[in-house]
Amino acid sequence: MKPKVQFRLRIYRDDSIVIGPGKVALLEAIAETGSISAAARHIGMSYRRAWVLIDETNKGLKSPVVDTATGGSRGGGTALTPMGLELIRRYRAVEEKAREAAATDIAALTRLLAP
Repeated sequence: MKPKVQFRLRIYRDDSIVIGPGKVALLEAIAETGSISAAARHIGMSYRRAWVLIDETNKGLKSPVVDTATGGSRGGGTALTPMGLELIRRYRAVEEKAREAAATDIAALTRLLAP
């Protein structure tokens, strides 16, 4: 079995997580599906929980991460704002830089695992 290494960066504002792995995954799913409800289903969370995460993120940032259009004859939809796109890009960049910087130590740690 191949080991899996996962970084879990979280950025707090007071006691609230504004940026974290679940919120980034939700934003990526929204970008992919164009819908909060479809994104929530895609990653296995309730629509209510998705809205709570988006609201927490929006309250902690300078501008919103999503732009929503209510239903109607053409249906609704959700798109990421420039802030949402930047958040994902920078979060994933930090993960990649951390993985590269820690590669030697990660390899040493995984060699300590039982076969």
